[in-house]
Amino acid sequence: MIKYRFYPTLLNVFSRYLAGGNFSQQQLLDTINRVPTPTTAAQERGVRFEDAVVKGEQEERFSADILEKFRRYLPRPIVETQVYCQYEIDDVLFYGYVDLIGKFKAVDIKTTASYQHPRYTFNHQNLYLHALKKRGIRLMEYLITDFKDVYVESYSLTHPIEKQLEEIRLFKQFLEEHRELITDPKIFVNPE
Repeated sequence: MIKYRFYPTLLNVFSRYLAGGNFSQQQLLDTINRVPTPTTAAQERGVRFEDAVVKGEQEERFSADILEKFRRYLPRPIVETQVYCQYEIDDVLFYGYVDLIGKFKAVDIKTTASYQHPRYTFNHQNLYLHALKKRGIRLMEYLITDFKDVYVESYSLTHPIEKQLEEIRLFKQFLEEHRELITDPKIFVNPE
């Protein structure tokens, strides 16, 4: 029986919190509770870049060379964009949207100011693969640009996910310990 609903961004933020970086418990709680925050210029640029790559919108805002190089890595044909995924992991419904899928691979478009390989080894979006395997998807690719070059990280269905599963277990524990501070009604599934 499903007791929790989690999406990759939430789990990736929890992962950052566990790593002990400059991410406070309050920031984590704000993310869990979906406290609105202003969109940053970098986030806006990332959205516009994805629209330029996939939809051809406002391409003039970006380097034609980077757009061309980036598009070479896209699946042919693109079967679907903004594909909803869900995957049950014990008592968790994991859900979200992957940017696009081809016949055999899912692709997520990433922009960054600075890239170091490998960046997405333990990203919770890798779990999309398990949600999409019934559709024949066997590869999760991250296409990344720092607006100077294009990078690719690929993960197959056989890529280990133990770290992500452990973080999901720890996140459930965190939620239960702080349940009175959780206001997002979508996190906990109320028994009917």
